[in-house]
Amino acid sequence: MAAGAGTRMRSAVPKVLHRIAGKSMIACAIDTADALSPDRLVVVVGHQRELVTEHLAEIAPHVTIAVQERPLGTGDAVRAGLSVLPGIAGEVVVTSGDVPLLAPETLRGLVAAHRSGGNAVTVLSAVVPDPTGYGRIVRDGEEVLRIVEQSDASPDELALAEINSGIYVFDAEALADGLAALQAANAQGELYLTDVVAHARSAGRRVGARVLDDYLQTEGVNDRAQLAERAAELNRRILARWMAEGVTVLDPATTWVQAGVDLAEDVTLLPGTSLEGATSVASGATIGPDTTLVDVEVGENARVVRTHAELAVIGPGATVGPFSYLRPGTEIGTKAHIGAFVETKKAIIGEGAKVPHLTYCGDAVVGAGSNIGAGTIFANYDGVGKYTSTVGEHSFVGSDSVLVAPVHIADGAYVAAGSTITSDVGAGELAVSRGQQRNIRGWVARKRAGTASAAAAEAALARAAEEQGAEAAAGEEAGE
Repeated sequence: MAAGAGTRMRSAVPKVLHRIAGKSMIACAIDTADALSPDRLVVVVGHQRELVTEHLAEIAPHVTIAVQERPLGTGDAVRAGLSVLPGIAGEVVVTSGDVPLLAPETLRGLVAAHRSGGNAVTVLSAVVPDPTGYGRIVRDGEEVLRIVEQSDASPDELALAEINSGIYVFDAEALADGLAALQAANAQGELYLTDVVAHARSAGRRVGARVLDDYLQTEGVNDRAQLAERAAELNRRILARWMAEGVTVLDPATTWVQAGVDLAEDVTLLPGTSLEGATSVASGATIGPDTTLVDVEVGENARVVRTHAELAVIGPGATVGPFSYLRPGTEIGTKAHIGAFVETKKAIIGEGAKVPHLTYCGDAVVGAGSNIGAGTIFANYDGVGKYTSTVGEHSFVGSDSVLVAPVHIADGAYVAAGSTITSDVGAGELAVSRGQQRNIRGWVARKRAGTASAAAAEAALARAAEEQGAEAAAGEEAGE
């Protein structure tokens, strides 16, 4: 069920499209439901259905869409879902699009309990510290008599701590019969799915409940604060799983790992690390502190510190950072180095090559063993198009150089510091492209008179004159 308005989120984005651990909440629900290998998977949409349907077409094209035209309650939502499943028989599992912590094994256990108990309806329940707002489970021993909503509950019923999660397994026939009998005879004027339970009981069918010890799995999301709470709990569980598999997380409170991330044994995550999307980190690598990787592949024993990277590949033994920015298309070779305040984009950095600091390296190929000096700019954009420059193997580009693309620096070539390179440089050549230095005497005294610079220069010249005079006098004495 994903038709609710989610007004308490106060958002232009439908509630079920808000993200947790890198996925929308509806994507989490679909992944969990898919673990049952259902014959059909139906998503009931309503509020902002166009946005939800568009998202579903992108992430889960196999689902069937059903529309709840008006918000008439959970019973009406399930009725809308069954409308696209004519003649259905067997078991019907009903779950929610805003319960992101629900685990696949929990749904599998619920179905198993339904079958072993010979139930017409099986409810997933939990005993929670604060049941306020939840429907309460009213029992007769092992069987469930009914489920009563908070607004309709008596004082005795409000005192019950076992709550309805809103997740069920129904016999299809019992569900259809119960839905047909629903009436809006409640304080909300809605069709409650929970009334199907009482209908099944009145028809002599067995209704059971499976109590979930891990009650946090049943908690939904109704506002931004709850979204943050569920996200933190899911992240805690993700980190616990990775630590159990051999990953060191120095500070779990500041480390975030999304659901699609893959980590190997002996990876170390330092404080302030966020691994997102389809990022993968190989054995022995250290990430952080203060690093964000989005869809990045990190090789064995690499070191990435205080770096933001997206859609990049960092090779085995490579080092990146601090304060580096790897943009999409960057490939860092084995044991290569990207240093402080370096930005790369569509750059291929060869094995053992170095781009140590203060460089923009965009649309570039840097050969194995080459060194790019501080302050180098790969000028890849002429205002209309972007072009690629290449630096061959074991070449050297001096500090504060500009390579105006497209140019090719061949293997074993050198570029003198401060050069602007507009033409290719051959193998073994030294390229020098800068004006001849000239010093203009007295310029500061003439052009900057009265300034601190002028006073400092005057004092220095006076000291130099005194030193020259003293040296001359000493020479005359020695001559005598």
